[in-house]
Amino acid sequence: MFRPIMKIRENLIAKIILATGAIMLVSTLLLIYLSIGFVNEYTLSERIHTADMMGNTIQLGLRDAMLRNARKDINEIITEVARFNRVESIRVYGKDGIIQFSDIPREVGSGIGMDHHVCSVCHSEEPPKKTLTLQQRTWKYSTVDGRNFFSVQVPVNNRQSCIEAPCHFHKQDTVILGTVDLIFAFDSVNAMVSDYRAQLITLGTFFFIITSGCIFFGLRQIVTRPLSLLTRCSEEIAQGKDGSAVRTISQRPDELGKLARSHERMVEALHEQQEIINEKMEEFELLFDNVPCVVTVQDLNYKLLAYNKESRERFTPFPDAYCYEAYKGISEKCEECPVEKTFQTGVSHCSEESRRNPDGTYSHWLVHTAPILDKNGKVTKAMEMCLDISERIKLEEKLKESEKKYHTIFNNAPNSIFVLDNATLTVLDCNSTATSIYGWPAEELIGKPFMAVIHPDETDRLKSQMRAFTTINQVKSIRKNGDPFFVDIMLATSGVAEIEYLLISTTDITERLEAEQQLFHAGKMATLGEMATGVAHELNQPLTVIKSASNYFMKKVNAGEPIPDDTLATLSREVDSYVDRATKIINHMREFGRQVDQDAVLVNVNQSLERAFALLGKQFASRGIVMNWHLADSLPPVLATPDQLEQVFINLFVNARDELEEKTESAESDRPEITVRTSWQEDELLIEVADNGGGIPEELIHKIFEPFFTTKKVGKGTGLGLSISYGLIKDFGGSIRAENGDIGARFTITLPVAES
Repeated sequence: MFRPIMKIRENLIAKIILATGAIMLVSTLLLIYLSIGFVNEYTLSERIHTADMMGNTIQLGLRDAMLRNARKDINEIITEVARFNRVESIRVYGKDGIIQFSDIPREVGSGIGMDHHVCSVCHSEEPPKKTLTLQQRTWKYSTVDGRNFFSVQVPVNNRQSCIEAPCHFHKQDTVILGTVDLIFAFDSVNAMVSDYRAQLITLGTFFFIITSGCIFFGLRQIVTRPLSLLTRCSEEIAQGKDGSAVRTISQRPDELGKLARSHERMVEALHEQQEIINEKMEEFELLFDNVPCVVTVQDLNYKLLAYNKESRERFTPFPDAYCYEAYKGISEKCEECPVEKTFQTGVSHCSEESRRNPDGTYSHWLVHTAPILDKNGKVTKAMEMCLDISERIKLEEKLKESEKKYHTIFNNAPNSIFVLDNATLTVLDCNSTATSIYGWPAEELIGKPFMAVIHPDETDRLKSQMRAFTTINQVKSIRKNGDPFFVDIMLATSGVAEIEYLLISTTDITERLEAEQQLFHAGKMATLGEMATGVAHELNQPLTVIKSASNYFMKKVNAGEPIPDDTLATLSREVDSYVDRATKIINHMREFGRQVDQDAVLVNVNQSLERAFALLGKQFASRGIVMNWHLADSLPPVLATPDQLEQVFINLFVNARDELEEKTESAESDRPEITVRTSWQEDELLIEVADNGGGIPEELIHKIFEPFFTTKKVGKGTGLGLSISYGLIKDFGGSIRAENGDIGARFTITLPVAES
């Protein structure tokens, strides 16, 4: 019993047929019920109308007999009509309720009360009703034995023919003379209705069976078979087949065709999604297998459920092996197990650990575990990812050693090293050399601005040059006790993460500067020695004039002769001017020969060239050397020490003089010339000193600025002139280079313009 019901519940067509059949059955029964009720009402209504027509017919027949006062004819009419039409009873009542005529002779003369339906229908109100509807004239009732009847009254009206008849018995104002009461039994009506009911039920049953069958076969053809085909196609698709049979349904234009087309689109979408899922699965499996670390999935008992390629290559896992067996080759769970912590807490866990490998070696691992939850949110598995960091640990150890070595080198470097914040120039770190040279403890230096160790006279220059140069020479610094000293600074920027550092290395050059000053002074003394003859000649002329004047004065005094006033004034002026000239030469030599201890100032290069040549002019003239001057007008000044810049020019002039003198002696040059040219462009000033002495051998050009290197004869040169000049020009922020021109050597000096 239960099984067929379950099959019906699982069968769509059965449910549709049952539902349709139930609806049709209820509809048919309701139709039969309503039809029977309609037939009952219609049949009764027709019988009542028939009875009313019969009563009117009887009334017409009775009227004619009454006009003739033929009572016998009246009785015969009533009797015949009652017998022919199966009327139960026909009575004619007078207005007083007495039965005047009846098909039952014994009832004639008997009467009824005013409460009887025949009388009460009119006499229930005053005055009595004169007209009644058919419904009011119809009365249904039952007898004691259970039989059902209905009666129809036909009133007998007082007509004009009755009033004019010679036998007129009633008054003229009487409207109703009596009533004809026809009584019918329901038996015939019930029999007719019962017969109609049986026929209607038979017809309804036949219609229900035929219609249900048609609906069954129609639904089977239209719905069941296509749905079965769709179901079969879905099962084929679930089995991985193409389910192409659905195309026969998709050609239909109805809803099932739309459903089939929608099914096809769904299948296509499912195939596309399945392909995507398959690709993702393959990609996931590929990623899982090729992750460059050991990845395993373990159950609650620490058994391996899955593992990747790295696991297979590093260890020897096998299905249902315990993780500690595969990883470490031991038979018991590890004391500190990250997977166990994940099972206990339900959250990921990360740690570093060292493991003994199955081959007995040790390695370091970064272990990360993650829980895998079931649909109820319960931890059932765990994923363990292990990254071998043995190399990183080794690198960290090497890094520590390197850092230790770095700190050792950093602290023991011979130069002072500062690490500054490049934005604020605050000291972030310094080495031991810096603390010993500057006299500040490291904890006091760190956090201070770097300018705290720079002499106030140098702060402005240093601030402007630190952003532009990588090397700054001769910076005046101060120690903690206030003692000044000079350093060369080298700068370099370095960035770590988002912080930019400025690395500063300072070298104490105080002793070197002192040595250079001594060397420079020695060079000047050598230059003065070389210029002694020329200076003597320069001084000899003013002395000769002074000697001549003094002789003239002594001669006049000894002779007792007066000296004319104009002659005395002229000779006095001459003596005074030549004394000033000699004084100027002596002062120039004194300034040139004294120790230099002055700061850089703005220097006019043209004037410096002229001052340098003033000491050598007579020598050049006596040797026949011609000076060609091409000095640019309005030269901008440069920042330099005047005596040192003058020394550079003197060195270049002396070298050119010696070279030309040597070439002249060998008859290689008929007209010795030195050309001096100055110019400037943008922020650079150029000084060129060239001669026509034949030039410098190519193999020696790169060596001529080396200390103690000279191409002159032994005893004639020290080899310091060009070396000192090179260092001085570098200190001024410029450069000097030597090259061969068309007919001789050319030295080019480049100096930065002071305004820049």
